[in-house]
Amino acid sequence: MPHVIVIANFLSLLRAAGSDSTGAGSLILVNKVKNRLQTLGLLDRTLSVATDDDVVALVAGLDEDHLEALTELVGGEPDVVRVRDAISRGRLDGTMEGIAIVLTDVCLADCIEQLGDAADYPSTDDLNDVLPGIIERHGIAATRIMLAATIAGEAPAAAIIREFLKSDETLGLPPVELGSVVPLRSENEPDDRDELKARRKEAKAKKQAEARARREQAQRAKGR
Repeated sequence: MPHVIVIANFLSLLRAAGSDSTGAGSLILVNKVKNRLQTLGLLDRTLSVATDDDVVALVAGLDEDHLEALTELVGGEPDVVRVRDAISRGRLDGTMEGIAIVLTDVCLADCIEQLGDAADYPSTDDLNDVLPGIIERHGIAATRIMLAATIAGEAPAAAIIREFLKSDETLGLPPVELGSVVPLRSENEPDDRDELKARRKEAKAKKQAEARARREQAQRAKGR
């Protein structure tokens, strides 16, 4: 349902643009929608190129409050499958951004602290000075996601940060085929969903078997 609302708002913007008699408002609205989708696409790419090990490490490093927030965002225990599924489903309704923010909040706090007085309007030189240390402490994946999330949050230095993700030797994202962040259905989607359900069912069955084994062991111990 959230996707439907967002797409409806998107269409409303386009209709409003088409009804603008001056043409100036039309161009502004269309550019706004285009820029927003490009920004979400950039964030999506940083999450996509992060490996499963990266995601596991980010989740493992969360404190109790952040872990609770992530659990709520993904709708259950935040394993890799559930996190990626929530990102895929939540590209347009704010869920993807929320996950990125929660996963990299510590990384962002460190970056802000290192930038000091330049945190609000960092220059290229400022970021060049602090980002190597951020990468060393938090990893490339977390740093990329953090930077893309700040762009999505309309940071004043968004244009500068974007260049780092485009062309920096370390942080630059690998080239990918152009695509849309709009969650379109494909022929493979039902199979993907079935696979996710099967993996979750398998994990649940394993936990139930382990719990049953522990109960049986406890009963045997009492009978001795």
